[in-house]
Amino acid sequence: MRLLVVEDERELAHTLKDAFEEDSFAVDVCLNGTEGLAHLLDSRYDAAIVDIMLPGRDGWALITEVRRSAVRTPILILTARSSVSDRVRGLNLGADDYLGKPFALTEVLARVHAMVRRSSGHPSPTLCIRDVVIDTIAKQVYRAELPIELTAREYAILTLLIRHRGRLVSRDMIYSHIYDESGGPTSNVIDVHVASLRRKLGDDLIQTRRGEGYIIDV
Repeated sequence: MRLLVVEDERELAHTLKDAFEEDSFAVDVCLNGTEGLAHLLDSRYDAAIVDIMLPGRDGWALITEVRRSAVRTPILILTARSSVSDRVRGLNLGADDYLGKPFALTEVLARVHAMVRRSSGHPSPTLCIRDVVIDTIAKQVYRAELPIELTAREYAILTLLIRHRGRLVSRDMIYSHIYDESGGPTSNVIDVHVASLRRKLGDDLIQTRRGEGYIIDV
């Protein structure tokens, strides 16, 4: 999954980045609200963490503009402003969750995962498709009740396809989902990962639409 962190405290921003990257997210960081808004309007993210007191455009204005532009990225406000009126304002502007500082990293991780599940229409932490079961908390995949070892990239691609089951997912969407803006390999890396998933989970689970992308159509 791909996450945007909009936080002007550099050390905190990179603490969040490190924590989410350890949790298999691709993470981009913006240190001001103007840059954060541009990223949210121009790129596809599974979730965003946004502070309120930001240089440039503040978090209130950022969220207002994002929702006015019909961008549906789930947003968690993470801020030292934790009064009831602030929480109400943030949620009414279109944020999906609100957490005050100081915070526990484990709670931030859990809240972001919950937002992503809700936004994809799969609120349960368990995803099932045929005889494949994914425990998204433990990040463990089972086939016919037997554990299957996947790499972090394979896991990210599989969960993306299952959350979009019945819909075509382009190679560009997969690429942007598993790599941050610093980029990564651009050759046939997606095809290699999908081929490995087929070997582990069955040839007919993931279908290829030549020149378009992949789909799990069940």
